[in-house]
Amino acid sequence: MKKELKYFNIENYYGGNQNWFWDPTMRLGGCAAVTACDLCIYLDILDDSKHLYPFDVNSLKKSDYIKFSKVMKSYLRPRMSGINTLQLYIDGFNKYLADMNDKIIRMRPFDGRNSVDDAENIVINQIDKKIPIPFLLLKHKNPKLSDLVWHWFLIVGYEKTDDDFLVKIATYGGYRWILFNELWNTGYEEKGGMIIVNLQE
Repeated sequence: MKKELKYFNIENYYGGNQNWFWDPTMRLGGCAAVTACDLCIYLDILDDSKHLYPFDVNSLKKSDYIKFSKVMKSYLRPRMSGINTLQLYIDGFNKYLADMNDKIIRMRPFDGRNSVDDAENIVINQIDKKIPIPFLLLKHKNPKLSDLVWHWFLIVGYEKTDDDFLVKIATYGGYRWILFNELWNTGYEEKGGMIIVNLQE
């Protein structure tokens, strides 16, 4: 079974990319803001609303996205240790949602110390509901995932086979598929985790 969200392109990119930013702090540490910006665009498209993304979702442009990132920076600003907890992300993003007078989006953390089986169920449930999943990866012992260390990205799909469970992640203006078991089991005590986003009726 394979499910992928109907994601969006910004010009020739799959979602946003922090490498577009002129601000060196955002280029280095703007990943949390990028996932929030992407989530706002996606949810505005999904809900056919205009309250989260201040530009035209029907004509997505890098220049507008960069302007939006400057707005989001004040809510999810880069810092020495990064946005290194799930609660920091939720607190910052909730302030933005409150300023946008959003009454629909609710978030709760799902800690990386939970079992991989429970985490897999969360992924399936959220993607089946057509909602991306903000994911925080802190440390990881697999060098193949080094570009994702201390990084926020979005899970936007999954594929379940008899032997494996893979997730599709969106980051740096592109996507890739990763074995979820390898992603979740980092080999370190210090864990990140996922944000569960719910849309209230």
